[in-house]
Amino acid sequence: MPDLPLGDVTLHYEIDGNGPPLLLLAGMLSDSASWAGLTPMLTDRFTVIRPDNRTTGRTIPWDAPSDCSLMARDALALIDHLKIDRFHVAGHSLGGLLSLEIAHMAMTRVSSATVLASGRVRSPRTAGVFDALLAVRRAPAGEEMWLRALYPWIFGNAFFEDTSNIDTAVQASLGYPYAQTADAMAQQIAAFRAFRPKARPSQITCPTLVLYAGQDLMVPPELARPGFASIPTLTEATIDHAGHSIVWDAPDEVAAHLTEFLTRYPI
Repeated sequence: MPDLPLGDVTLHYEIDGNGPPLLLLAGMLSDSASWAGLTPMLTDRFTVIRPDNRTTGRTIPWDAPSDCSLMARDALALIDHLKIDRFHVAGHSLGGLLSLEIAHMAMTRVSSATVLASGRVRSPRTAGVFDALLAVRRAPAGEEMWLRALYPWIFGNAFFEDTSNIDTAVQASLGYPYAQTADAMAQQIAAFRAFRPKARPSQITCPTLVLYAGQDLMVPPELARPGFASIPTLTEATIDHAGHSIVWDAPDEVAAHLTEFLTRYPI
């Protein structure tokens, strides 16, 4: 459970496994723990590196400047600290966009980039969902209610076939000792709203996998696809039964797609 002191934050990260380095970047409202269901399927073939983005997890202080470009630079600083030359990068949701930023910033070092359940689209509805969730969270009894309001947006249909899944997920989230606070959540939402990717798709030179979630309400695949179409070396696939939280809805399928793609482009 190491930490890396940087100029204005101390970046917490997790590292496990053996093999070519694979940097995993979490999405909105998530930290390195969001990869818990996927990581064990990867560590026998890859060295899996998972930082806590600014405002999340054990990266401190929570209220340091949180521009998304700083999150990408933090991740590259971590790779430098670990003395890694070439690496794969993958990210979920916001982390997927950060992956493309890193692929552009470090063109000669990134062997492949993978984008999971994400899109280069500015959806007022998505920002509105985050604002509404934050408002619910700050209301009386909001710490539980906002989670119950979140799950229909991020999980696929199968999650709700057993209603006990909801209570189990709520209790796990409430019991997580490093959960993002409401104030930190507000700061990350502001960073998300201000994010303007610098990397144009046509400038992404490394092989890129975009994995869509067929039941994604946050970033519907039909809206996301045009934003990636001009990436020169693009592979696309869809997991039909997964919601936006693709790594929890379909970890086996994500691991299979990711492993097959990465082994095509060895370091």
